[in-house]
Order: sequence, then structure tokens, then C-alpha cells
Amino acid sequence: MTPFIRLHPRDDVLIARAQLVGGAGVENITVKGLVPAGHKVATRAIAAGEPVRRYNQIIGFASKPIAPGEHVHTHNLWMGPEGGAFERDYAFGADVKPQPAPREATFMGIRRVDGRVATRNYIGVLSSVNCSATAARAIADHFSRRTDPAALAAFPNVDGVVALTHGTGCGMASEGLGIRILERTLAGYATHANFWGVLVVGLGCEANQINAWLAHSSLREGETLKVFNIQDTGGTRKTAQKGIALVEAMLPQANAVKREPCSASHITIGLQCGGSDGYSGISANPALGAAVDLLVAHGGTAILSETPEIYGAEHLLTRRAVRREVGEKLIARIRWWERYTKANDGEMNNNPSPGNKAGGLTTILEKSLGAVAKGGTSNLQAVYEYAQPVKEHGFVYMDTPGYDPVSATGQVAGGANIICFTTGRGSAYGCAPSPSLKLATNSALWQRQEEDMDINCGEIIDGKASIQEMGERIFRQVLATASGEPTKSEQHGYGQNEFVPWQVGAVM
Repeated sequence: MTPFIRLHPRDDVLIARAQLVGGAGVENITVKGLVPAGHKVATRAIAAGEPVRRYNQIIGFASKPIAPGEHVHTHNLWMGPEGGAFERDYAFGADVKPQPAPREATFMGIRRVDGRVATRNYIGVLSSVNCSATAARAIADHFSRRTDPAALAAFPNVDGVVALTHGTGCGMASEGLGIRILERTLAGYATHANFWGVLVVGLGCEANQINAWLAHSSLREGETLKVFNIQDTGGTRKTAQKGIALVEAMLPQANAVKREPCSASHITIGLQCGGSDGYSGISANPALGAAVDLLVAHGGTAILSETPEIYGAEHLLTRRAVRREVGEKLIARIRWWERYTKANDGEMNNNPSPGNKAGGLTTILEKSLGAVAKGGTSNLQAVYEYAQPVKEHGFVYMDTPGYDPVSATGQVAGGANIICFTTGRGSAYGCAPSPSLKLATNSALWQRQEEDMDINCGEIIDGKASIQEMGERIFRQVLATASGEPTKSEQHGYGQNEFVPWQVGAVM
């Protein structure tokens, strides 16, 4: 193998496969100084102000002259004088392709009475407001296998009782975008197929009133949805006792499920990347994209999100939009984010994080071009706002922040029953009630943190596997996970603390 990776003949940079030292030869140039693994080295002389290309796409502009063989990073590459606002060719629908021939993979799923199919079987305890979080946790903790391994021994088909609490629900307007997002998120979890039943615990005087939430969400109490308030019940202890009794009544029915062969069309994957590095867009992300294309061919659904992390690459998605209005809705969300960050004295290039930069990423443009690779090559069927129910099958988009817990919370609220999460720096993450698969972008991470990673996509960098081979492997692991095989994050008990609804608007 060469010590570098060239992604496109027209690129201005190469990617170091391993650390390059001064004097090393790459193609027909000599490296000047130290270039860390995953970082970029210039292939030609680049004048100040000139665009720099990777993936044959603009990743930024030279902030000063760059010599051939020089390390290209934050010291000499930036977004440009207009913060990345250069012209993009949206070419709505130009790359739409015929639907793939249908295929029929299956997995062992749990079929609910309404026809939906689950990949897990939990009972959930949601809080309507931060004030009821402690009571909600007390209810779930009573059934915790971590504190009592025999707590659910009589109910082997129940994956657990989990409390999903949050830090909002009050100190906010009772009308407007913020409360609508919270209501939508809670409704998505309360009706998620991976929950047999859900309790919703409130305080009683919060802005997010449970009765108003039920009405706005077209929900009502029943066998699988119970709601109550601390103030009405008579305090924290009585609330916990009531919740425990309600869960105990649910457990026998929740346990009376069985797994059966189900079409892969019932799988909906939320696509995430966190702790990205210079290899993310070369290995794990395109491999996950290959798996997405396979899932779509089998009738399944994949949700790409993290709008601040597609900035500068959105034109690659609009070209795949099945209708012009789908592409235009995506651009409208980009414009919203530009206004939103400006109003909060920020900019779209607030992302990448320090860890991303240490791993070789320089600008959000570069990060985004690698991030969109998670979406494969399938047609873009629809664009959803945060936590909206995903109804279209195939490849879709949901507008979310780039912060992984907030983003995945919206995807799960929309119906994702599996999360696939790529990482190059080593993110630790889980997402109850949906299992989360962790995909390492490089073998050094896999060797260092294998207890958290499910698949090593670093084999692509090492020359041991192709993107398509790794995509097939990921797809097969998705089927196994959907069938009940536990992920590494599930084994560690991740999932309850990662429920983070998106807070928009003033905290009052």
C-alpha cells in the first residue's frame, strides 16, 4: 500500500494513511515537515484565496500560499471571506436513478398488533418536565438488571424498563416552535414500536402540560400508555410506587411477544457520525452508505440528519431529490440554520470540533462532504423537520442539529428502530429504545476501544476490504441486531442518558 490516499484525480490534497515525515516522497512531491495520520498534504502549489479540493469538491480556500508537500490544515485553509457561501449547483433531481430491483431479506422482528415491527421490546418511563425526572428514574431503577440481575428474570422477552428524562418542559413558552418540538419528540417515543408500553410522569404545573400534550398529539390513555402527575399523586414516593405498580401490571403482557421472520422493509436506520476524523469520509461513512443502498433495495428506510454537518455538501443531496420541492425543502432548512447561527452570534463553521480537527478535518465543508457519504447513492425521497414521523420508505432526510444525542433523539422519535453511528475518535454512545451499532473508521481506534465498537471499517484503509464488502458486512450486522443480537453499547448499558430533545428558543 502507498502511505497516502488519493480520492480523486483532480484533488489538490492527498490523505496520509499513516504519519508522514519530512522528506518522504508522495507521488512526485516531497513532504515538508510532519503530517499526522488522516491529515492532508498539498499536491501542488496553491495560491492564497484559491479553492482547495478533496473528493473533487471545495473544502475551503487557501488563507496563504501553500507549497507542494506542505501540511494543509487550519493554519493555511479556511472557509473563505463569505464563510463558505460560494455558489453551489443544486441541479434538483439531476442524479435521480431508477429504483433498484426489489429484494427480500428478512430479520427476526417483533410484530405489534397494529402491524408495526419492533427490533426491541422495552417498557419506557418518560418525564414531561425536568422536575419529574427523579421520580421517573426511581420507577425504572426498581426494575434495573444492573442493580438486581434477577429483577426481570420472570420476563425474559422484555429488554428492560428505561427512564428517558430531559432538562426542559418548563421555563419555556406554552406555544411556539420550542414546545411543538418537545411535544412531537415525546409523542414519537410514546408511540415507538420498540416500546410495548410507556408511562409519562409529570409534575403538574409545568409549561408542558400532559393533557395538552395528549390533545395536541392525538393520543389518549390506554393499556399501553399511562400518564400521571406528582402533585396529583401525592408526592415523589407515592408517584414512584404508582409507577412501579403500573409497570408490574404491564410486564406479563409485554413478555408475551415472540420474534418471527419479518421483511427488512420494516427496518429504519438513523445515520449518525460523531467524533469524526480524516478517515470518516473514506472508510466508515461510504461503507455505511453502501449498506444504506442495500437496505433501500430491500424496501427499508434510512434517515440522514445533522444539518450543520451537511453544509457545503447539500448540493450532492438535492441532485438526488425525487421532486424539486424535496430539494427546495432541504435548502430552506440550510437557510434557516444560517439565520439561526447568525442570530446566536455563531457561524456554520463553529463545527468541526477540536477532536475533529485533531483527526485531520479542517472546515465544516470538508467534514460535510464526508458526512453525506453515509447516505449512499439512493434517491432522496423526502425531507422532514425534527422528530416528525417518517412515513416514506427509502432514503430520507430529517433536519436536526449536529450534536449526536439531540440528532438521534429526533430520528428515533421519527421512527428509527436502529442507529448506525460512525466514529474516528471514539465516541461512546447508545440510544434506548433503539440499538446503536458503532462503526470505527480506523484500525488504531478499533484496537484501542474495541469494547465500544461493533465493526472495524478501518480494514478499508488497511487495504483488507472494499467499501462494498464492508457495506455488505454492515447490512448483515444490521439484520442480526434487528433480530435481537445485543450491540456493544447495549452491553455497557448506554441509552437512558442520551435522550436529549432539541431545545429551541429562549429559556425563561
